[in-house]
Amino acid sequence: MEQPKGVDWTVIILTCQYKDSVEVFQRELEIRQKREQIPARTLLLAVEDPEVHVGSGGATLNALLVAAEHLSARAGFTVVTSDVLHSAWILILHMALCLKLFCLSLLPPQGRDFPFDDCGRAFTCLPVENPQAPVEAVVCNLDCLLDIMSHRLGPGSPPGVWVCSTDMLLSVPPNPGISWDGFRGARVIALPGSTAYARNHGVYLMDSQGFVLDIYYQGTEAEIQRCARPDGRVPLVSGLVFFSVETAEHLLATHVSPPLDACTYMGLDSGARPVQLSLFFDILLCMARNVRREDFLVGQPPEMGQGDADIAGYRHGARAELWRELRDQPLTVAYVPDGSYNYMTNSASEFLHSLTFPGAPGAQVVHSQVEERQLLGAGSSVVSCLLEGPVQLGPGSVLQHCHLRGPIHIGTGCFVSGLDVAQSEALHGLELHDLVLQGHHVQLHGARSRAFTLVGRLDSWERQGTGTYLNMSWSQFFQKTGIRDWDLWDPDMPPIERCLLSARLFPVLHPSRALGPQDMLWMLDPQEAGSKALRAWRASWRLSWEQLQPCLDRAATLASRRHLFFRQALHKARHVLEARQDLSLRPLIQAAVREGCPGPLMATLDQVAAGVGDPGVAARALACVADVLGCMAEGQGGLRSGPAANPEWVRPFSYLECGDLARGVAALAEERDKWLSRPALLVRAARHYEGAGQILIRQAVMSAQHFVSSVPVELPAPGQWVVAECPARVDFSGGWSDTPPLAYELGGAVLGLAVRVNGRRPIGARARCIPEPELWLALGPRQDKMATKIVCGSLDDLQDYCQPHAPGALLKAAFICAGIVSVHSKLSLSEQLLCTFGGGFELHTWSELPHGSGLGTSSILAGAALAALQRAAGRAVGTEALIHAVLHLEQVLTTGGGWQDQVGGLMPGIKVGRSRAQLPLKVEVEEITVPVGFVQKLNDHLLLVYTGKTRLARNLLQDVLRSWYARLPAVVQNARNLVRHTEECAEAFRQGSLPLLGQCLTSYWEQKKLMAPGCEPLAVRRMMDVLAPHVHGQSLAGAGGGGFLYLLTKEPRQKEALEAVLAKTEGLGNYSIHLVEVDTQGLSLQLLGD
Repeated sequence: MEQPKGVDWTVIILTCQYKDSVEVFQRELEIRQKREQIPARTLLLAVEDPEVHVGSGGATLNALLVAAEHLSARAGFTVVTSDVLHSAWILILHMALCLKLFCLSLLPPQGRDFPFDDCGRAFTCLPVENPQAPVEAVVCNLDCLLDIMSHRLGPGSPPGVWVCSTDMLLSVPPNPGISWDGFRGARVIALPGSTAYARNHGVYLMDSQGFVLDIYYQGTEAEIQRCARPDGRVPLVSGLVFFSVETAEHLLATHVSPPLDACTYMGLDSGARPVQLSLFFDILLCMARNVRREDFLVGQPPEMGQGDADIAGYRHGARAELWRELRDQPLTVAYVPDGSYNYMTNSASEFLHSLTFPGAPGAQVVHSQVEERQLLGAGSSVVSCLLEGPVQLGPGSVLQHCHLRGPIHIGTGCFVSGLDVAQSEALHGLELHDLVLQGHHVQLHGARSRAFTLVGRLDSWERQGTGTYLNMSWSQFFQKTGIRDWDLWDPDMPPIERCLLSARLFPVLHPSRALGPQDMLWMLDPQEAGSKALRAWRASWRLSWEQLQPCLDRAATLASRRHLFFRQALHKARHVLEARQDLSLRPLIQAAVREGCPGPLMATLDQVAAGVGDPGVAARALACVADVLGCMAEGQGGLRSGPAANPEWVRPFSYLECGDLARGVAALAEERDKWLSRPALLVRAARHYEGAGQILIRQAVMSAQHFVSSVPVELPAPGQWVVAECPARVDFSGGWSDTPPLAYELGGAVLGLAVRVNGRRPIGARARCIPEPELWLALGPRQDKMATKIVCGSLDDLQDYCQPHAPGALLKAAFICAGIVSVHSKLSLSEQLLCTFGGGFELHTWSELPHGSGLGTSSILAGAALAALQRAAGRAVGTEALIHAVLHLEQVLTTGGGWQDQVGGLMPGIKVGRSRAQLPLKVEVEEITVPVGFVQKLNDHLLLVYTGKTRLARNLLQDVLRSWYARLPAVVQNARNLVRHTEECAEAFRQGSLPLLGQCLTSYWEQKKLMAPGCEPLAVRRMMDVLAPHVHGQSLAGAGGGGFLYLLTKEPRQKEALEAVLAKTEGLGNYSIHLVEVDTQGLSLQLLGD
């Protein structure tokens, strides 16, 4: 669901009915801005409707005025000016707590509150999740509508004002095909519906050019048929409107004209009498072409209750003003045939149907942790829940915002929401069917408490006289429970007017104890509960549903939901890590940091790291802590990659080095607490957590030592050189999959070639015994005179073996890993050498390749050095053992790195190296058999181009490991593709197909760029573009970023031709082209004289 760039909203306004909810909903908007659902620069405003009875049109006019006022102040004006609308994209979202645009009943306002979510239809949670979201969060209807407006309907529209109701479930295709060419006036968005559905809703009558002729609400059969499209469906009123700047200016102008001024807070503050205005049947209807002025002035919108008829004259003036301002504005329809619209009614059956998946094989579990998923019925849904033990959920039932502990049996057709683990016991032993059970946060005279409601799925809130409760008639209910009608309604209320909405059924306060679900559930089986339950119920202060609505505590409700979401999220984090799942925790980390609760998450990660007993899982947990710290820095404090050897962290690191995970993790956490005060410290702490992870990776890779062995052989003659020579390597597919921890968590597969460059084997080492009990090291060119020489006469001279940039560090590490000396021995260096070997050693290494070539130099050099040293010490080591020995050496050296370089350069020819997703880390090599004559053909078509750019892989490696530990979906998928494509590349070699190999190279380079963004310098890209017409495929060697580019040319022997091509291209720098050929020998060892 990769989204295109959305609308850069200037203002988003959320209107709401309740004054005490404004701050709550303002915070909800701000949270969504922190989640990157809303642009960072967008002005966010939660606006209270100026009066309960202003209607959808009045709420729109008031919101437009508030937006214009804020933008005017921001622009430096001292009065409201419509000029600010000319460059503004404004979105008004109406919370439909009291307003249904096309209501099926004419209930008083409080009766229209949504009975299935205390925060209204906008905040009803849906059983969907967005795996691409940068911040993990429960998705509610408001989020879906924001996404539709920002990424589907809004893009392409000119500046103006969008109005969107939040009382419906919408579906809109990614490209709805709305044209804005030549647009002016207002535009409504219509979605398709059946004629049967239209009988209870609004529909547009439009002409062939898309102009609105009329708007019908609960139209006659003939009116609805006039609106029908060729496919038989009708354009439903969807609650979506766009006003151009011109039309918005005309609408805004009415805020100073009586009686329309009474729709705004300014008018009411000035003492004007409130007027009710409908967005569709007042504001928009006057623009419809078939509507006559006389009919419009005397009409009455369906939004208006019957009790409002006495203000008809007042409204006549309001409509006359609207006609004067807006009649000349064109109103058109944008019909979206592939979309869908469903109004969220008060019917429990319809609500359950919209949240479940009839016919689905299993349950939809979203942002929830469920211990026994097999107990969830087909088509059911569980959203933001924590279910411990056996919790059975029947088909077609919904659980939301619950922490339950079984055994619990919820049967078919139920909606259960807002219950905590403390209320679980009330459900034990019951089997619920066709019921709606909800826990509510309420405020009663300023005191916060909980209340619980229970109704039947088939009950109607509004049906009077002959209604039902708990799916049975009132008379049956009274007979079953012992409750009487005078318990529920005032005696002077006529029986014909009594309905569920006004029945005082729900206890909110008991004189001596806290309330729970049992105070309602007893009604299901009164005989079992006994008369005690009835007496307790009667002793409680009870409210009806309509009385309960103003007492609902929306701030506490949303806070409780957020708390439960993070509780289940901590369980998720623990499970994902311990079960080694390839799910990314970064969106969860972002959520914890942005919503102010990183502490509990880090504590959970600490527990996993300390208690799991698996260094791989512990390393990932520590990497997640580093991510938390990095997120807390909010992009400040410096680069994430950097040094990790501050003395303050030595103690925790030492515990980890010794294998004491529990003490190490505890010491890390103790030190971490001192580094949380500012971004720079947070970033440095994150680096040290990554350093701690490297220690654990090192220990995991050290397991490769299991596969290192040697056999004694005759010592060389005194002074005789053991010379090891190696080819370079070129990687054709799979690189990065060999890098720990990918190599043992995912499993790696790399296809590499051993190659000679310009006919030479460019990497080598030589070693010999010397009489002096010292270590003589030489680094550099093959000729002794130009080499850098180092003499190690004591163990102190070897102490920097683990500092990769120290002179001779690789050679010193080779002596240690070969077992020739031990830096931890009580014996001095000379004593160790004399005792075991009767003298010292001289070791000389060289490479004819430039630093950062990408051809695997350092690992191959380590292999050559180890091979020469071991032979000089009287031991023979097989090549496969040497591959694992290099892995060990590079961990001792602390450079890390994978196994593909030594496989590529120590083993001959064309081969695939593989490691399984397990420890100990073992590399297995398969030689690829190619057709006769293909190696020579390959040599004729393979070229190396030195780009002149030095490859710096250190930070690339850290970035890749960070992305892998975060299990970013794109990185995980790309890593899998690397392994899979290696097998495809091997098959291309077996077939001897150059074009197929070229395709492999091209794909491989794209995979490398996905793995390590930034590995393609601009100059290299320019060079590759110039060479592209002449090659089957090309890639930078190794990790990329510079070094050598290797090409598979379309024609043979193209060195001179390509030199001419590149010579004509400016700005390429100091490049050079080199001949390359497959080396069929691999590592060679020979004994030479003095």
